[in-house]
Amino acid sequence: MRSLWLCWALWALPLTSPGVAMTEEQILGSLLQQLHLGEAPVLDKSDVEELVTPAHVRAQYVALLKRSHGAPSRGKRFSQNFREVAGRFLVSEASRRLLVFIMEQRLPPNSELVQAVLRLFQEPVPQAALRRHERLSPRSDWARVTVEWLQVRKDGSNRTALIDSRLVSIRESGWKAFDVTEAVNFWQQLSRPQEPLLLQVSVQREHLGPLASSAHKLVRFASQEPTDTRQGEPQLELHTLDLKDFGAQGNCDAEAPVTQGTRCCRQEMYIDLQGMKWAENWVLEPPGFLAYECVGTCQQPPEALTFKWPFLGPRQCIASETTSLPMIVSIKEGGRPRPQVVSLPNMRVQKCSCASDGALVPRKLEP
Repeated sequence: MRSLWLCWALWALPLTSPGVAMTEEQILGSLLQQLHLGEAPVLDKSDVEELVTPAHVRAQYVALLKRSHGAPSRGKRFSQNFREVAGRFLVSEASRRLLVFIMEQRLPPNSELVQAVLRLFQEPVPQAALRRHERLSPRSDWARVTVEWLQVRKDGSNRTALIDSRLVSIRESGWKAFDVTEAVNFWQQLSRPQEPLLLQVSVQREHLGPLASSAHKLVRFASQEPTDTRQGEPQLELHTLDLKDFGAQGNCDAEAPVTQGTRCCRQEMYIDLQGMKWAENWVLEPPGFLAYECVGTCQQPPEALTFKWPFLGPRQCIASETTSLPMIVSIKEGGRPRPQVVSLPNMRVQKCSCASDGALVPRKLEP
């Protein structure tokens, strides 16, 4: 019986914040607490210019990123509004390709993006190339494919954000799926509407060193050359929900301003980490994030109930479900910077609910 009571108590823990807008001080405070630091480190641009994030750090960050937004906890179905956008690779470097998607009118107004999936067709490796690989580099058949969102800033400089990263085998072929929801979110918040979505796809060695496998040279995706006319061009799948039909899931109407009569809902709020001075040269990923906030009013109980339970205050619109925010930060050890993954709890609002001030609020705890 005691264990049953404990489970209920954990589920009913009261929220520490009412779901209002996340402040810069709260983000910094949470990050310092996770890293056990008293203040934000001051790092020069030269400290991180040549810094290379190891594959295992990138993989850890991507895994946490998927957990933070990959499990739809509100019972959503991905089959409501589905769109495919065809893209094409542009040559940039030997190991990197720039993928361009024209996004104009692809995301309908008053809709919520649930998931974006990039599908690339991995071409089969010729048998002669496989036999040559087995003779020269038999240590591994795996390569790492990394997808980054590329932003062209107003001053002409570029900024990339790590989106997804996974291993592929040179002995496999067919469609490979990458979760690029975060990239489309960045594009919506930070790009001008007429600009295309730019994704940088790179194929790299899984391990470094003189004896590292050269398997990455054998991984090719269809339509990687401008003259390629074969089937299997890159596809971007956009899964959205029409908020006019699915308004009960708790998101605010993007086309209606929030007023005193607006019922409790979750409003989109983007936090730009690049614009925060303390994060400069310290926070490597992400450049920002969709935090959301709870706004609007809640219907109040009848006076009879208020008289019966006077300790309960008025019902407020609060965050009843949250997820964490993963980051890659630069930490100095022995005078040299080192990338490290950290996860900040309760940074993204997943669901808003109405609750009386002082009452226990059932909520989904983070894993």
